[in-house]
Amino acid sequence: MKSPAPRIRKVLFAVGLVSLFAFSHLLGAEEPKKAETLPSPASDPAGSGAAALEKLKALAGDWVEIEPKVGEKGAVAVMYRVTGAGSAVVSTLAPGTPHEMVSVWHRDGNDLVMTHYCAAQNQPRFRTKAVPANVVAMEFDGGTNVDPAKDVHIHAVKVELLGPDEIRETWIGWKGGRTEEPPLVLHLTRKKG
Repeated sequence: MKSPAPRIRKVLFAVGLVSLFAFSHLLGAEEPKKAETLPSPASDPAGSGAAALEKLKALAGDWVEIEPKVGEKGAVAVMYRVTGAGSAVVSTLAPGTPHEMVSVWHRDGNDLVMTHYCAAQNQPRFRTKAVPANVVAMEFDGGTNVDPAKDVHIHAVKVELLGPDEIRETWIGWKGGRTEEPPLVLHLTRKKG
């Protein structure tokens, strides 16, 4: 004959669970919380780094050169995409090529900052505090694997917003502690379809 102990344990366990659920309101249980929404940055002045990030977000998509310098005619020269729940913009120069380079733009307080992951095997950082009209101009602010007094690196970047589907990027190189001429200037239009 089987012992009733396992059956009694099952019954007691079931009664305990039912009691727990039935009296949970007395134990301080609360209604489930609604899903939290991600915080959105406070509105900032039009000339701030935060406003500049919003301008860069509007560039999301593929861009081709009007006068090819980094690729073939009609090929995508630069890709912009928004990431991190809208907190950052990633731009990819010469995508899919051996010289592909990535830049990540984001806010640091009310400044706009960017790290450029360069084919020269260094990672210069840039910062801007004020952004006039439709120009995002970034200045060198340190970096990794780079000695600005001697190493080749990008030292300044400027993105001019010429229209909703037209931009000009200027990449100013640095070598031996001074500007390397000429800068790389890309005149780009948004790829359609």
